[in-house]
Amino acid sequence: MMLKVVAELAPLKANEDGVILIGQTRVTLDTVVAIFRQGATAEEIAYRYPSLKLADIYAAIAFYLNHQEEVEVYLQQRRQQSKEVRAMNQARFDQQGLRDRLLARKAEQQGC
Repeated sequence: MMLKVVAELAPLKANEDGVILIGQTRVTLDTVVAIFRQGATAEEIAYRYPSLKLADIYAAIAFYLNHQEEVEVYLQQRRQQSKEVRAMNQARFDQQGLRDRLLARKAEQQGC
């Protein structure tokens, strides 16, 4: 019997927001690449994210290693988007005001 070599596509897909997900999960490429860069093995990543298949993790890592420049551009864009969303949320929701209101409510409840 002859072994048939078949090229398989990386199990990556972009959702409606342009975030790249791995396999049939909600785990992002960003997450796996970050953990891999910190020195985690594919098995350790699978342990942390049991919804991921080990083969999909290896495929995602292989994709990252084969396309580092493109993935780095994508990751930089995601970091920028994250900063923008964080800034918008901070502008929309006054954290200090919220904290002050919660502390006042707590003091009021304790005074009763």
